Amino acid sequence: MRILLIEDDRKISAALSKGLKSESYAVDLAYDGIAGQQLAEINSYDIIILDIMLPKQDGWQTCANLRKGNIRTPILMLTALDDVTDKIKGLDSGADDYLAKPFHFGELLARMRALLRRGNEIKSAVLEKFGLSLDLNTHTASREGKEIQLSAKEFALLELFMMNPNKILSRETISEHLWDMNFDPRSNVIEAFVKFLRQKVDKDFNKQLIQTVRGAGYIFKE
Repeated sequence: MRILLIEDDRKISAALSKGLKSESYAVDLAYDGIAGQQLAEINSYDIIILDIMLPKQDGWQTCANLRKGNIRTPILMLTALDDVTDKIKGLDSGADDYLAKPFHFGELLARMRALLRRGNEIKSAVLEKFGLSLDLNTHTASREGKEIQLSAKEFALLELFMMNPNKILSRETISEHLWDMNFDPRSNVIEAFVKFLRQKVDKDFNKQLIQTVRGAGYIFKE
């Protein structure tokens, strides 16, 4: 999904961004608390990864300001301060989880998946709907036992559909979740990926799960 990473250390930020993109996440970057807060206020994100020791405005204040502004996006705090008092302060400011540096990238991904499941009221790491199965841990997909090979972006698109069954997803909603702020809204890339996904998910099956709602977007339903 779409992630906002607020981290002032350029090397750490670049490494995390590269890793997250390889896992099919779209990533926007901010290098200070004020810039991060502004991005969170104008864009829709699935998770915010927030460092505490930031210039201009620390992570605690940034988190508190976002919660005061009624932004309920899950926030995962990162910090080199592995002190119980700092953890309590972070959670009290509105953070959903806390991860101390240095950390294993796999643990970061696991915590993010847990927050995404919590936000969507999903209890399992395996999504199952209409005979389709999607494993968020292993990035594998199958329909009625037949394995489906998906690219990272196709997997992310199918995940978005399966987390929102029977709901119309507009082109704007899809771009907000799966592409970063450099996405060109005039391009036909969304239509292309929907077409690719349909060819893999619906081909050779009688029931078409990914359907077009003319003038509105797409819907995932039986």
